[in-house]
Amino acid sequence: MVFSSLIFLFRFLPAVLLLYFIAPRRLRNLVLLVVSLFFYAWGEPVYIILMLVSITTSYLGGLFIGIFKSRGRDRAAKVTLIVSVAVGIGLLGFFKYSDFAVRTVNSLTGKHFPLPGIALPIGISFYTFQTISYIVDVYRGTARVQENVISYGAYVSMFPQLIAGPIVQYKTIDRQLRKREENAILFSEGVHRFVTGLGKKVLLANSAGALWDYIKVMDASRIPVLMAWLGLAAFTFQIYFDFSAYSDMAIGLGKMFGFSFLENFNYPYLSSSVTEFWRRWHISLGTWFREYVYIPLGGNRVSTPLHIRNILIVWLLTGIWHGANWSFLLWGLYYGLILLGEKYLYGSWLEKWPRFLRHIYCIFLVMLGWYIFAYNDIASGSGFFRALFGMAGNSVAGGETLYLLLGNLVLLCLLAIGSTDLPARAGRKLMGFFRDRDTLSVVIRGGFYAAVMILSVAYLVDASFNPFLYFRF
Repeated sequence: MVFSSLIFLFRFLPAVLLLYFIAPRRLRNLVLLVVSLFFYAWGEPVYIILMLVSITTSYLGGLFIGIFKSRGRDRAAKVTLIVSVAVGIGLLGFFKYSDFAVRTVNSLTGKHFPLPGIALPIGISFYTFQTISYIVDVYRGTARVQENVISYGAYVSMFPQLIAGPIVQYKTIDRQLRKREENAILFSEGVHRFVTGLGKKVLLANSAGALWDYIKVMDASRIPVLMAWLGLAAFTFQIYFDFSAYSDMAIGLGKMFGFSFLENFNYPYLSSSVTEFWRRWHISLGTWFREYVYIPLGGNRVSTPLHIRNILIVWLLTGIWHGANWSFLLWGLYYGLILLGEKYLYGSWLEKWPRFLRHIYCIFLVMLGWYIFAYNDIASGSGFFRALFGMAGNSVAGGETLYLLLGNLVLLCLLAIGSTDLPARAGRKLMGFFRDRDTLSVVIRGGFYAAVMILSVAYLVDASFNPFLYFRF
């Protein structure tokens, strides 16, 4: 079940909201836990057991760490930490990387060991990172032990952000799990945020994805250069609007239930360096790696060689986190090397450029990064890479290229504008103009969100299955 589906919008969500708000306040975490497990079981009935194992082991790990530390048994607490984290990483590694490991062994040894063929449980990368962050924070003393298994289970399995994030650290919503105030204003904000995400996914991301799907299946040796870049631009917009839409919808749903999740995107395509881009993109993942990998390794408070090592480790792990494939390792290495270049080689020189040139530099490298990301098989994407730079003897443009460009010009303009803060600024300015006319302001806002909702639903009535891209991670 996905958020951008009619069954979620008109059956699951209304039923959950009704159950949640008629339940006594003391039972609302239990309601969240039950409906979240049902939500997950809808698509992954077998792997609901895996989620319950993750919840149970990490809950007990945190509980025993708290007990040991309260009794001054730091060594026992550390052993429990190591075992608990190892269990989480072990489960993630087994279910996500078994086939990759066997393929690698076969290619290196010439053997033909059969692949395990284990299906990837949806969302395992996200909820595993949440359980690990909880255990580590309890050990560090930056998060309190959650003794109520229902509340802890609701935290791990909470359906708004279960499948594709944002990665929520327990310490950021501990108080909200214990005591939160749902109200009409917060609920209204949540609805607006959810509808915004729904529109971004259905109207923008899916439209950009259709253009990319059309171009990527063409014979790469015959794709004109301009068409190849048009396709890559479409994927660049698709992945942003798709993933940021899910984050918007998750944050909006959280607000409806009284939770405030941290932001996951901050207009990354406005960046003027790749370093800035990764401060704005998938913020929760960057924060996780910084707090639980980069800083424990020493961060930047070490010698230059060790700092280089730390950055490369973080980015190789970031790459492999996204997928069990060499292309994702290459993608992580690609960004690690660029960030090292900006840090140690040409960053000061880059800062002297006019901002628009730095922006072009950043977007060019990010688009090349999305090219690596788009192809699970490096070999299968090599033809498209040659097409991008005219190395396959292909033409610069052609009649079909111009047809696609003109036919999608309005969409491309909407995508470009929508990926900036211009719509938000314009909306604030418009609402400021009507600040003394509350009724008119409500009518305009309500009309806008109603129009987005109606258009999105109209699209979904005739649309096929449209999963979020990050579901496969």
